[in-house]
Amino acid sequence: MFFKKSTKKPELLMKRNIILNCSAVNKEEAIRRAGELLVESGYVAKPYVDGMLAREKKLSTCIGNSIAIPHGESEVKKEIASSGLVVLVYPDGILWDGETVYLVVGIAAVGDEHLEILRNIVEKLDTPEKVETLVKSRDADQIYRLFSGD
Repeated sequence: MFFKKSTKKPELLMKRNIILNCSAVNKEEAIRRAGELLVESGYVAKPYVDGMLAREKKLSTCIGNSIAIPHGESEVKKEIASSGLVVLVYPDGILWDGETVYLVVGIAAVGDEHLEILRNIVEKLDTPEKVETLVKSRDADQIYRLFSGD
């Protein structure tokens, strides 16, 4: 199962953190929006967003297949309250280091949880067809179900 079910901390992905029909001028704006959503959801403190932007300057978080997975660098791990995801869909795409990205999955991960989170994202979005289905979706529940495996 992709989600953590616990009464002590929030789910890894909440339906309200799936935002459809986003638009952004550039990848920095998209990263900032993902980071702000992580902050609003209580997963991270505000300095984490700057860490996401700093991480992107060092190495692109575009993983191919029209997906980017922005996350903070190790120096801002202390700003993470709990692991969480946000999913933003950009139907018109964003130029991201030479590739057009349509799906941005912002990540905050406590400890080594990022490895499992990344593995799950790659497994769930392993074909261009799955990504295209999400990008064209007008239903956040459909995206939630894909990530949750329901």
